[in-house]
Amino acid sequence: MAQPPQGKKVAILVESGFEQSELIEPRRALEQAGAEASVVSPTAGRVKAWHAADWGENVPVDVPLAQASPDQFDALLLPGGVINPDKLRMNPEAVAFVHGFFDAGKPVAAICHGPWTLIDAGVVRGRRLTSWPSLKRDLQNAGAEWVDQAVVVDQGLVSSRKPDDLPDFNRKMIEEFAEGRHPRQARPGVATETRAAH
Repeated sequence: MAQPPQGKKVAILVESGFEQSELIEPRRALEQAGAEASVVSPTAGRVKAWHAADWGENVPVDVPLAQASPDQFDALLLPGGVINPDKLRMNPEAVAFVHGFFDAGKPVAAICHGPWTLIDAGVVRGRRLTSWPSLKRDLQNAGAEWVDQAVVVDQGLVSSRKPDDLPDFNRKMIEEFAEGRHPRQARPGVATETRAAH
């Protein structure tokens, strides 16, 4: 069994419109495992969650994106929600921030619509992952192998489909974040050995 991610610093990159459970539950799991999870956003002050069919909680932003660097963190979490990743992928600073984790071989976890931002960061080609079903074609067009599984792990990249997958997602995210750098994570576009969690 992997060691816990004790003392690891995790960036949670979001804009308003993130799926509430996909930030709150993974952050709680990370903190219970001993990691330090910080909300990073282009929006200053607070970001607003989307919960079920309406707006949800306001969550404080710990680090403004303009003051954040992948060098400050050991891993990255990308929650979903339709509005959140659609805003992030249109923000060059956010896309560069995401790309920096792959350049450094640092683990990344993305759930639901979160992989949308990975497409714009240019890091899914040759990778095996999953997402909310409506992203399937977008990910395939970007060169990814899309699979319909609760959680998929590919060389430090963890992905899941929806909030119902959160228990599996959180478990594999914590394992990968505890393992740390994955050298082949830094080589998008190169065929990798993959392993899917069951």
